[in-house]
Parts: sequence; structure tokens; C-alpha cells
Amino acid sequence: MYSKGMTRIVGAIGLVWALGLLPCSAQKRNRNKDKDKGETEQATTFRLEEESMAAEGMKYMMMDEPSRALPVFEKLVKASPSDAAGHFMLASALLKLDRATDALPHATLALGADPTNSYYAAQLGEIYVKQKNYSEAAKIYEKLVSQNPTNVEYGVELAAMYVFNDQFDKAIATYDQMEKSMGVTEEITHQKEQLYLRLNKFDKAIEEANKLIASEPSELDYRIELAELLIANERIDEAVAPLEEALRLNPDEAQAHVLLADIYRRKGDVEKTNRELQVVFANPNLDAEPKVRVLSGYLTMLKTDKDREDAANLARQLVETHPKESRALVLYADMLVQQGRKAEARDVYVRAAHVNSSVYEVWGAVLQLDGELNQADSLLVHSEQALEVFPNQGMIWYSNGSAQLMKRNYKRAVSSLEESRRLMENAEMKLLINAQLGDAYNGLGDNAKSDASYELVLKDDPNNDHVLNNYSYFLSLRKDKLDLALQLSERLVQKNPDNATFLDTYAWVLYIRKDYKKAKTFLEKAVQAKEGVSGTIVEHYGDVLFQLGEREKAVEQWKKAKTMGETSDLLEKKIATGTLHEQ
Repeated sequence: MYSKGMTRIVGAIGLVWALGLLPCSAQKRNRNKDKDKGETEQATTFRLEEESMAAEGMKYMMMDEPSRALPVFEKLVKASPSDAAGHFMLASALLKLDRATDALPHATLALGADPTNSYYAAQLGEIYVKQKNYSEAAKIYEKLVSQNPTNVEYGVELAAMYVFNDQFDKAIATYDQMEKSMGVTEEITHQKEQLYLRLNKFDKAIEEANKLIASEPSELDYRIELAELLIANERIDEAVAPLEEALRLNPDEAQAHVLLADIYRRKGDVEKTNRELQVVFANPNLDAEPKVRVLSGYLTMLKTDKDREDAANLARQLVETHPKESRALVLYADMLVQQGRKAEARDVYVRAAHVNSSVYEVWGAVLQLDGELNQADSLLVHSEQALEVFPNQGMIWYSNGSAQLMKRNYKRAVSSLEESRRLMENAEMKLLINAQLGDAYNGLGDNAKSDASYELVLKDDPNNDHVLNNYSYFLSLRKDKLDLALQLSERLVQKNPDNATFLDTYAWVLYIRKDYKKAKTFLEKAVQAKEGVSGTIVEHYGDVLFQLGEREKAVEQWKKAKTMGETSDLLEKKIATGTLHEQ
């Protein structure tokens, strides 16, 4: 939060300044000239050794090798235990090694020996900060500020200590004192704004914001910041004035238009919001993020088709301006879905997925729309692409299995669906997976596994339409378990008495059981259904008529089935011979 850090004395130059003079300095030289010459020589030798050790240790500190400097300084302190400079250097090395606790006694001793040395004081303050002892650190910086009232760094650190101790008023007072000597600065003013907000003194925070504007009237950013502060604190009406003033100075100030759009959105003014957004979106130099944010909010207030169309045009403009912005693409695709333009939406989601493949929800939207559009080829391709990114997602394996099943790649369908079942925990999804596995195993001719899969579904959902239909129909084709097939298909039509497909399934089970008269009743109802009547159903109706001796009517229905498509391979032969042919 605080941009100015404490002074770090780690280099040789800093150390020399902190020491004043190297250990055993000139004060040791003014000795009694009557001392014994041997003692003088011995003292001189000792002093030179200390100076040599200090220089060696500082060399290692300059090389950023505090671990090598540490034993040198330890030896120096042992040789002169009362020398403040030695303890300072030893504490400096320990700090560089993140050993603040070990450095504390040495830094304390150094400052105690030389209380006016600001470097020693700053070092002790740094140690207290590292130990989160902000009260003691504050005492140190209070003395430093009193000794050096123009030193900005000490003032900033003192204010920080007050903040850490939740003494916000003292921090503000410190900043005020700094402003007297420095004048108004952006950094300090912003800090005071935040402190006033924490004290719930919003008006004082506004005063600080206005103070910045007054200090530099041509600086648009300060007016924008004031508006943002007002908006963040729900005083949106007051935010309009500084934004309009910013636009008076520079009509192309995009952020001002963004904020005005947000204000009008909050006030429910769709027309003005749209007007401001048009200006914003026409600016290619403005980042996509604020456009996406404002447009997202704008979408929540749309009420009419005209509003939604305008929003869609803005979204389209957004993706044209920022074609590599995945969030913009997703937003546009979402709007296309709301308009029912599913194919277009799917294609835009695909673009978003290719820009940023790491968003699972986007792939999910692509696969869902592929399924709704019944486009097996696309579902297959997109599910395989998604699996490259999300190989452990059961839903993607399910989509891939479904696509393989639609393409009649039964072996691959089984593999994907089995993997999906292994990964999925959702009970409803497991019903869908087992239903699809029943179809896939049937396609492989593995009747035992197909039946087992269907039975798993019916155990938990005995009225599952998909399974009741397919299971009973496949049993009838196999002429196997016909009693069960009849029971299942009968339950199906009782639930869905007007569904042409389900009526056909029940009728076909009856046909296989040679109950032609009853089969005819249900097939007549099936071919008269309002929707879902396929060529297969009409062909089956012709088959029943033939079995009942109504040959001409049978041929008529077979010809009709031919025009509808989706028929058996034997239909042409039935029409040509006028007789029934069965596999």
C-alpha cells in the first residue's frame, strides 16, 4: 500500500555513511604520546586488522553474499564488543539472511551507543516491522521524523506504522505534516482518501479528491477518480458533474463515457445508456474490459425487442473491434442464444473457445448447441477438441459418446460413454449415459450388455420414455422376451397416447406377436398423429394391412412411405412385387 520503503543499508557506501568512520577511528589516535612505543604499535596493528575485517565484510555485502560477510562481522564484534559500527554491520548481514530476531540485539546495541545515528535507528525500525512490532517501530520513526522533518521516507514509514496499528487519525496527521513541506501529492492524497473512507468520513475523502483536482485542473484522471469514488459509494447523481467536466475538457475521454453509461444504466435510462455505449464502443483504443463490464450490466435492463437488438449490435461491434477478446465473444454469443439464433451463437462460442480454450463453460455451450442443432459431425469434432483440454470431464465424454452413437460408430460410442459413466457422479446423468449405452451395445450386437444397461435405467426410472421405447423395439426386432417387450411398450403408450413413434413401437411389438388386428388400430392412430409420422411408421402400417389381406391398401401405404424416406431396405422390393418381404 505504501510506495516508499525504508532505507536499506546493504552496500559498502551505505555502510560507510552509517558508520561515520571505520571502526577504531581517529578518536583512538589521540592517545598519550608518552605511551610505550610497543603498545602504540600493537594498538595500530589491532586497528588495522579491524579496518581490514570491516572492509572485507562490506565487500561481501556489495557482492550480495551476506552469508560470507556474517562470520567476518561476527569476528569484528568479538574483537570490539562495544563498537556500535560493528554491531550495525552484523545486524545488516543478519537482516539480509532473514534473521531479524538475531539481528535485534545488535541493532539495539548500535543505536544505544549512538542514539543520533539515523541509519542505526532506521535499521532497528526495519527489524521491528519484520517482527510486526509496529508500536515499537512507530516510536523509532517518530524520533527519525523529529530529527529529519523533511525526510519523506521516514514520514511515509511512520504513517504506515500508524495504519498497521489502526491509528488512522495519527496517520492522517503525519500525512498532513508531510504536505506542509512537500505540497499536495497524488500518492499521499490517495492514502488519505482511503484512510478517511476507513473512518467512514466520506466527505473528507471527497475533499481530498477535490484537492487533487484543484492542484492540477487540467488532469482529467483526477475528475474520473472522483466520479468513481462517488459511484462506489452510491452517490451517482453527484458523479455526473465531474464526468461532464472531464468531457468538456476532452470529449473523447472514453472512461468518462463508460462511467456515464454505468450511471444511466443504474438509473434505468436505456436510451442514454445506449447513447454513451455507442460512443464507447466506437473507440478502438479503449480496452475491452470496461466495455464488457458496462455492456454486461446494460443487458440486465433490456425490456423490449428493440433494446435487445440495439444491445446485440453493440456486442457485434465489440467483437469486431476486439476479435481476440474471449469475454466479448461469449457475451455476443449469449445474446444470440437469447434471440434464438443458435447456429450463429454456436459459431461465436467456438471462436471464443479457440481464443481461450481454458474456459469449460464455453465448451459446454458449444456442445449443448451442437446437440440442440442435431449436428453430429460438429458435436464429434468439438467434443474431441474439448477433450484435449478437459480429459477428465464426464460431460464432454458423454457428448463425444452421443456423437459417435449418432454416427453409428458404436465401438467408439461405448468407449466414450463408459468413460463418462466412470467420471460422472450425477445420478440423472448416469441414467442418460446408461440409456445411451443400451443403444450403443445394441448396435454392436452385444444384447446382454445392452439389456443390462437398459435395466439399470428402469431400476431407478421405470417410466423412462427413451428406454421403454428402444428396449421394447429392439426386443421385438430380435423376437426375444416378447412378453417384456409388450409390457414395456404398453406402459409407454399409456404415458404418451398421441406420440406417433411410441404408438408405432407398441404396434410393432403386437405385429411380431402376430396380433395384427390390434397392431392396425394403433398404427392407424400413429399415421394420423399431428407430428412425428415417419416413412417407417407408414411402411409398418402397410405391412399390417398386407397381413390382414388388404394388399392394395398395403401397396398404397408402401408407396406413400417411399416419398417420406426413412424406410427399410426392402421397401422397393415390396412395391415392385406387391407382396411382403421381411428380413
